[in-house]
Amino acid sequence: MINRTLVRTKVIQTLFAFYKDGEKSSLTARKELLKSFSDTYSLYMLMLAFSDELVRCAEEHIEENKTRAAITHQAYTPNRKFVNSTVAQQLFNNARLRNYLNEQHLYWDAAHGSIQAIYKQLLEAPYYAEYMALEDPTYEDDKQLWRKIYGSLLLNNSELASALEELEVVLDYQNWTTDVDLVLTYVVKTIKRKKKDNGDTQELLEMFDSEAELLFAKDLLRLAIEHADEYKEKIVAAAQNWEAERIAYMDTIILLTAITEIIHFNEIALEISMNEYIELSKEYSSEKSYTFINGILNKVVKDLRQEGKLFKVVR
Repeated sequence: MINRTLVRTKVIQTLFAFYKDGEKSSLTARKELLKSFSDTYSLYMLMLAFSDELVRCAEEHIEENKTRAAITHQAYTPNRKFVNSTVAQQLFNNARLRNYLNEQHLYWDAAHGSIQAIYKQLLEAPYYAEYMALEDPTYEDDKQLWRKIYGSLLLNNSELASALEELEVVLDYQNWTTDVDLVLTYVVKTIKRKKKDNGDTQELLEMFDSEAELLFAKDLLRLAIEHADEYKEKIVAAAQNWEAERIAYMDTIILLTAITEIIHFNEIALEISMNEYIELSKEYSSEKSYTFINGILNKVVKDLRQEGKLFKVVR
Protein backbone atom coordinates (compact mmCIF):
# COMPACT_ATOMS: atom_id res chain seq x y z
CA MET A 1 0.00 0.00 0.00
CA ILE A 2 2.65 2.51 1.04
CA ASN A 3 4.71 3.25 -2.07
CA ARG A 4 7.67 5.53 -2.67
CA THR A 5 5.52 8.57 -3.39
CA LEU A 6 3.94 8.30 0.05
CA VAL A 7 7.33 7.50 1.60
CA ARG A 8 8.72 10.78 0.27
CA THR A 9 5.76 12.68 1.69
CA LYS A 10 6.15 11.10 5.12
CA VAL A 11 9.91 11.71 5.22
CA ILE A 12 9.34 15.39 4.38
CA GLN A 13 6.69 15.68 7.11
CA THR A 14 8.98 13.98 9.63
CA LEU A 15 11.96 16.19 8.75
CA PHE A 16 9.79 19.29 8.97
CA ALA A 17 8.73 18.39 12.52
CA PHE A 18 12.25 17.21 13.40
CA TYR A 19 13.87 20.58 12.72
CA LYS A 20 10.92 22.67 13.91
CA ASP A 21 10.98 20.90 17.28
CA GLY A 22 14.63 21.67 17.88
CA GLU A 23 16.28 18.67 16.24
CA LYS A 24 15.40 15.76 18.48
CA SER A 25 17.52 12.62 18.15
CA SER A 26 17.58 10.85 14.80
CA LEU A 27 16.26 7.76 16.60
CA THR A 28 13.21 9.74 17.70
CA ALA A 29 12.72 10.95 14.13
CA ARG A 30 12.86 7.38 12.86
CA LYS A 31 10.26 6.27 15.42
CA GLU A 32 7.99 9.14 14.39
CA LEU A 33 8.39 8.20 10.72
CA LEU A 34 7.43 4.59 11.38
CA LYS A 35 4.47 5.72 13.50
CA SER A 36 3.30 7.94 10.64
CA PHE A 37 3.23 4.89 8.36
CA SER A 38 1.32 2.93 10.99
CA ASP A 39 -1.15 5.80 11.41
CA THR A 40 -1.81 5.89 7.66
CA TYR A 41 -2.38 2.15 7.58
CA SER A 42 -4.76 2.43 10.54
CA LEU A 43 -6.71 5.04 8.59
CA TYR A 44 -6.94 2.61 5.66
CA MET A 45 -8.43 -0.03 7.96
CA LEU A 46 -10.77 2.46 9.59
CA MET A 47 -12.03 3.67 6.21
CA LEU A 48 -12.74 0.07 5.16
CA ALA A 49 -14.95 -0.13 8.25
CA PHE A 50 -16.78 3.04 7.23
CA SER A 51 -19.02 0.93 5.02
CA ASP A 52 -20.52 -0.65 8.12
CA GLU A 53 -21.21 2.79 9.59
CA LEU A 54 -23.20 3.82 6.51
CA VAL A 55 -25.12 0.53 6.60
CA ARG A 56 -25.91 1.18 10.26
CA CYS A 57 -27.28 4.61 9.35
CA ALA A 58 -29.43 2.98 6.67
CA GLU A 59 -30.81 0.50 9.22
CA GLU A 60 -31.63 3.37 11.59
CA HIS A 61 -33.34 5.18 8.72
CA ILE A 62 -35.48 2.12 8.00
CA GLU A 63 -36.48 1.78 11.65
CA GLU A 64 -37.43 5.46 11.80
CA ASN A 65 -39.62 5.03 8.72
CA LYS A 66 -41.22 1.92 10.24
CA THR A 67 -42.09 3.85 13.39
CA ARG A 68 -43.44 6.78 11.40
CA ALA A 69 -45.55 4.42 9.26
CA ALA A 70 -46.94 2.66 12.33
CA ILE A 71 -47.97 5.95 13.91
CA THR A 72 -49.77 7.07 10.76
CA HIS A 73 -51.15 3.57 10.04
CA GLN A 74 -49.52 3.54 6.60
CA ALA A 75 -48.06 0.54 4.80
CA TYR A 76 -44.29 0.53 4.59
CA THR A 77 -42.06 -1.91 2.74
CA PRO A 78 -38.41 -1.00 3.30
CA ASN A 79 -35.91 -1.17 0.46
CA ARG A 80 -33.08 -3.19 2.01
CA LYS A 81 -30.78 -3.48 -1.00
CA PHE A 82 -28.15 -1.18 0.50
CA VAL A 83 -28.37 -2.77 3.95
CA ASN A 84 -27.95 -6.22 2.37
CA SER A 85 -24.99 -5.21 0.20
CA THR A 86 -22.69 -8.22 -0.20
CA VAL A 87 -19.55 -6.08 -0.37
CA ALA A 88 -20.43 -4.34 2.90
CA GLN A 89 -21.17 -7.69 4.56
CA GLN A 90 -17.83 -9.09 3.39
CA LEU A 91 -15.98 -6.15 4.88
CA PHE A 92 -17.91 -6.37 8.14
CA ASN A 93 -17.15 -10.08 8.47
CA ASN A 94 -13.49 -9.86 7.41
CA ALA A 95 -11.59 -11.42 10.32
CA ARG A 96 -8.32 -9.62 9.62
CA LEU A 97 -10.07 -6.24 9.52
CA ARG A 98 -12.06 -6.94 12.71
CA ASN A 99 -9.00 -8.15 14.58
CA TYR A 100 -6.96 -5.12 13.56
CA LEU A 101 -9.70 -2.67 14.58
CA ASN A 102 -10.10 -4.38 17.95
CA GLU A 103 -6.36 -4.58 18.64
CA GLN A 104 -5.81 -0.92 17.75
CA HIS A 105 -9.04 0.24 19.45
CA LEU A 106 -10.26 1.91 16.27
CA TYR A 107 -13.90 2.93 16.11
CA TRP A 108 -16.16 5.58 14.60
CA ASP A 109 -18.39 6.14 17.65
CA ALA A 110 -17.20 9.68 18.37
CA ALA A 111 -18.09 10.79 14.84
CA HIS A 112 -21.65 9.47 14.53
CA GLY A 113 -23.10 12.93 13.80
CA SER A 114 -20.78 13.46 10.83
CA ILE A 115 -21.49 9.95 9.55
CA GLN A 116 -25.23 10.64 9.61
CA ALA A 117 -24.63 13.82 7.62
CA ILE A 118 -22.63 11.84 5.04
CA TYR A 119 -25.43 9.26 4.84
CA LYS A 120 -27.89 12.05 4.03
CA GLN A 121 -25.53 13.15 1.25
CA LEU A 122 -25.56 9.58 -0.05
CA LEU A 123 -29.36 9.59 -0.20
CA GLU A 124 -29.17 12.54 -2.61
CA ALA A 125 -26.62 10.89 -4.93
CA PRO A 126 -28.02 9.80 -8.33
CA TYR A 127 -25.95 6.59 -8.37
CA TYR A 128 -27.48 5.59 -5.02
CA ALA A 129 -31.00 6.03 -6.41
CA GLU A 130 -30.05 4.02 -9.49
CA TYR A 131 -28.68 1.20 -7.34
CA MET A 132 -31.75 1.12 -5.09
CA ALA A 133 -33.99 0.99 -8.18
CA LEU A 134 -32.33 -2.18 -9.48
CA GLU A 135 -34.56 -5.23 -9.23
CA ASP A 136 -31.77 -7.56 -8.14
CA PRO A 137 -28.33 -5.89 -7.79
CA THR A 138 -25.41 -8.09 -8.82
CA TYR A 139 -22.08 -8.32 -7.03
CA GLU A 140 -20.58 -6.03 -9.68
CA ASP A 141 -23.39 -3.53 -9.01
CA ASP A 142 -22.38 -3.65 -5.34
CA LYS A 143 -18.73 -3.03 -6.14
CA GLN A 144 -19.57 -0.16 -8.46
CA LEU A 145 -21.70 1.53 -5.80
CA TRP A 146 -19.02 1.30 -3.12
CA ARG A 147 -16.32 2.49 -5.52
CA LYS A 148 -18.43 5.59 -6.15
CA ILE A 149 -19.02 6.13 -2.44
CA TYR A 150 -15.32 5.93 -1.60
CA GLY A 151 -14.05 7.50 -4.82
CA SER A 152 -16.58 10.32 -5.16
CA LEU A 153 -18.84 10.95 -2.15
CA LEU A 154 -16.07 10.79 0.46
CA LEU A 155 -13.41 12.53 -1.62
CA ASN A 156 -12.78 16.09 -0.36
CA ASN A 157 -15.77 15.65 1.94
CA SER A 158 -15.87 18.32 4.67
CA GLU A 159 -18.01 16.15 6.96
CA LEU A 160 -15.48 13.32 6.73
CA ALA A 161 -12.67 15.80 7.43
CA SER A 162 -14.51 17.01 10.54
CA ALA A 163 -15.01 13.44 11.70
CA LEU A 164 -11.33 12.58 11.25
CA GLU A 165 -10.22 15.75 13.04
CA GLU A 166 -12.25 14.65 16.04
CA LEU A 167 -11.02 11.07 15.88
CA GLU A 168 -7.38 12.21 15.64
CA VAL A 169 -7.82 13.75 19.09
CA VAL A 170 -9.92 10.97 20.61
CA LEU A 171 -7.80 8.09 19.27
CA ASP A 172 -4.41 9.89 19.27
CA TYR A 173 -3.50 9.64 15.59
CA GLN A 174 -1.87 12.16 13.25
CA ASN A 175 -2.26 13.39 9.65
CA TRP A 176 -5.51 11.55 8.98
CA THR A 177 -7.13 14.62 7.44
CA THR A 178 -4.04 15.09 5.26
CA ASP A 179 -3.83 11.46 4.18
CA VAL A 180 -7.49 10.58 3.75
CA ASP A 181 -7.91 11.34 0.02
CA LEU A 182 -4.88 9.20 -0.81
CA VAL A 183 -6.08 6.45 1.51
CA LEU A 184 -9.46 6.46 -0.24
CA THR A 185 -7.69 5.47 -3.47
CA TYR A 186 -6.31 2.43 -1.63
CA VAL A 187 -9.80 1.53 -0.41
CA VAL A 188 -11.15 1.78 -3.97
CA LYS A 189 -8.28 -0.45 -5.13
CA THR A 190 -9.21 -2.99 -2.46
CA ILE A 191 -12.86 -3.01 -3.57
CA LYS A 192 -11.88 -3.40 -7.23
CA ARG A 193 -9.93 -6.54 -6.31
CA LYS A 194 -12.82 -8.08 -4.41
CA LYS A 195 -14.32 -11.33 -5.64
CA LYS A 196 -17.61 -12.77 -4.53
CA ASP A 197 -16.17 -16.26 -4.14
CA ASN A 198 -13.57 -15.03 -1.64
CA GLY A 199 -16.29 -14.23 0.83
CA ASP A 200 -15.03 -12.96 4.18
CA THR A 201 -11.41 -13.93 3.43
CA GLN A 202 -10.77 -11.27 0.79
CA GLU A 203 -7.15 -10.12 1.01
CA LEU A 204 -6.51 -6.58 2.20
CA LEU A 205 -3.54 -4.45 1.20
CA GLU A 206 -0.33 -4.84 3.18
CA MET A 207 1.20 -1.79 4.86
CA PHE A 208 4.12 -1.67 2.40
CA ASP A 209 4.20 -2.69 -1.24
CA SER A 210 7.52 -4.40 -0.45
CA GLU A 211 10.29 -4.46 2.17
CA ALA A 212 12.31 -2.29 -0.23
CA GLU A 213 9.94 0.63 0.40
CA LEU A 214 10.48 0.42 4.16
CA LEU A 215 14.25 0.30 3.71
CA PHE A 216 14.07 3.26 1.30
CA ALA A 217 12.13 5.25 3.91
CA LYS A 218 14.57 4.55 6.74
CA ASP A 219 17.64 5.30 4.61
CA LEU A 220 16.19 8.47 3.07
CA LEU A 221 15.42 9.91 6.51
CA ARG A 222 18.77 8.87 8.01
CA LEU A 223 20.85 10.22 5.13
CA ALA A 224 18.92 13.50 5.00
CA ILE A 225 19.66 14.09 8.69
CA GLU A 226 23.30 12.99 8.43
CA HIS A 227 24.04 15.27 5.45
CA ALA A 228 21.69 18.14 6.31
CA ASP A 229 24.37 20.80 6.83
CA GLU A 230 26.24 19.86 3.66
CA TYR A 231 23.14 19.79 1.46
CA LYS A 232 21.71 22.99 2.93
CA GLU A 233 24.94 24.69 1.83
CA LYS A 234 24.30 23.42 -1.69
CA ILE A 235 20.80 24.91 -1.56
CA VAL A 236 22.11 28.31 -0.44
CA ALA A 237 24.84 28.22 -3.10
CA ALA A 238 22.31 27.39 -5.83
CA ALA A 239 19.94 30.16 -4.65
CA GLN A 240 22.37 32.93 -5.59
CA ASN A 241 19.71 35.64 -5.76
CA TRP A 242 18.02 34.61 -2.55
CA GLU A 243 19.05 35.24 1.04
CA ALA A 244 19.02 32.00 3.05
CA GLU A 245 16.51 33.34 5.58
CA ARG A 246 14.09 34.23 2.77
CA ILE A 247 13.83 30.63 1.54
CA ALA A 248 10.58 29.10 2.81
CA TYR A 249 11.19 26.51 5.51
CA MET A 250 9.15 23.83 3.74
CA ASP A 251 11.03 24.52 0.50
CA THR A 252 14.31 23.86 2.31
CA ILE A 253 13.01 20.53 3.66
CA ILE A 254 11.73 19.44 0.24
CA LEU A 255 15.05 20.39 -1.38
CA LEU A 256 17.06 18.66 1.36
CA THR A 257 15.10 15.43 0.84
CA ALA A 258 15.31 15.68 -2.95
CA ILE A 259 19.07 16.26 -2.96
CA THR A 260 19.55 13.33 -0.58
CA GLU A 261 17.67 11.04 -2.96
CA ILE A 262 19.45 12.35 -6.05
CA ILE A 263 22.89 11.77 -4.53
CA HIS A 264 22.39 8.51 -2.64
CA PHE A 265 19.78 6.48 -4.55
CA ASN A 266 21.40 5.90 -7.93
CA GLU A 267 18.94 3.18 -8.96
CA ILE A 268 16.09 5.74 -9.11
CA ALA A 269 16.10 7.63 -12.41
CA LEU A 270 16.99 11.31 -12.11
CA GLU A 271 13.80 12.39 -13.90
CA ILE A 272 11.68 10.45 -11.41
CA SER A 273 13.39 12.00 -8.38
CA MET A 274 13.16 15.51 -9.83
CA ASN A 275 9.52 15.22 -10.87
CA GLU A 276 8.38 13.62 -7.60
CA TYR A 277 9.68 16.47 -5.45
CA ILE A 278 8.52 19.18 -7.82
CA GLU A 279 5.02 17.70 -7.61
CA LEU A 280 5.24 17.53 -3.81
CA SER A 281 6.16 21.21 -3.73
CA LYS A 282 2.87 22.02 -5.47
CA GLU A 283 0.97 20.29 -2.68
CA TYR A 284 2.94 21.22 0.42
CA SER A 285 4.46 24.62 -0.28
CA SER A 286 3.50 27.98 -1.78
CA GLU A 287 2.37 28.65 -5.35
CA LYS A 288 5.76 30.11 -6.28
CA SER A 289 7.68 27.20 -4.77
CA TYR A 290 7.24 25.00 -7.83
CA THR A 291 9.34 27.30 -10.01
CA PHE A 292 11.87 27.97 -7.25
CA ILE A 293 12.41 24.30 -6.36
CA ASN A 294 12.61 23.31 -10.02
CA GLY A 295 15.29 25.94 -10.61
CA ILE A 296 17.32 25.04 -7.49
CA LEU A 297 17.27 21.31 -8.26
CA ASN A 298 18.42 21.89 -11.83
CA LYS A 299 21.28 24.06 -10.57
CA VAL A 300 22.30 21.49 -7.92
CA VAL A 301 22.23 18.69 -10.51
CA LYS A 302 24.40 20.78 -12.85
CA ASP A 303 26.90 21.41 -10.03
CA LEU A 304 26.97 17.72 -9.07
CA ARG A 305 27.71 16.76 -12.67
CA GLN A 306 30.57 19.25 -12.83
CA GLU A 307 31.94 17.87 -9.56
CA GLY A 308 31.66 14.29 -10.84
CA LYS A 309 29.32 13.36 -7.97
CA LEU A 310 26.19 12.44 -9.92
CA PHE A 311 25.75 8.76 -10.70
CA LYS A 312 22.01 8.71 -11.26
CA VAL A 313 20.31 6.54 -13.87
CA VAL A 314 19.11 8.78 -16.71
CA ARG A 315 16.16 7.60 -18.80
